[in-house]
Amino acid sequence: MEPDDGPESLLRAVGLTKKYRSGESDLVVFAGLDLEVAPGERLALVGESGAGKSTLLHLLGGLDRPSQGRIYFRGKDISQLPDRDLAGFRNREIGFVWQFHYLLPEFTALENVMMPLLIGGLSREQAEPEAMARLEEVGLKARASHRAGELSGGEQQRVVLARALVARPSLLLADEPTGNLDWKTGGMIMDLIDELHRTHRLTSLLVTHNLVFARRADRVLKLDGGILGPAAESKMGNQHV
Repeated sequence: MEPDDGPESLLRAVGLTKKYRSGESDLVVFAGLDLEVAPGERLALVGESGAGKSTLLHLLGGLDRPSQGRIYFRGKDISQLPDRDLAGFRNREIGFVWQFHYLLPEFTALENVMMPLLIGGLSREQAEPEAMARLEEVGLKARASHRAGELSGGEQQRVVLARALVARPSLLLADEPTGNLDWKTGGMIMDLIDELHRTHRLTSLLVTHNLVFARRADRVLKLDGGILGPAAESKMGNQHV
């Protein structure tokens, strides 16, 4: 099936299905799911634990492949790319932020931020100024030489944001980026994500249990029982889900 994306769509999923083999049967996470994300949009995805939100994010980011269906980025079917090309696409176009920081403990903050550029083929001399600029942008230039274990949880997550943006991606995918942080620190990280979304002209997709943070987005979708649809405002309130 060919997409009818047009200029309004940056990311489009068509008939997306993901299932895993479980014993003698298949465990279907979701089936026939459609999604379209416009350039510059901030989209929040909510739902109960185990609903498949992270699975969907992994598929959209090219970290996993769908059992059925297609994923188009600017009209190109990334779900059919060879592994090597898919890895290159991820490195160029997508910034990832996870609940756990996954910083390499033996490296400094600067070296962690440089990593995507080094993987992409730049020399250290080329990568270091760009990485330092991103650290300065998240307020951590003075902590560039510190290793991950010497940073607070909020500082670690700011390093993760710098790393996610160092290759100047078009799409930011964030999976519970404040899940391990206290409320105040989480709010500061969300403020920073909002600011970076604007200054870097990103398209952003945020998975969160925090509905207060979700409502900052342009659009909130809920994944429930394998069905993706608008989150009902009357059910959102100020609680966590």
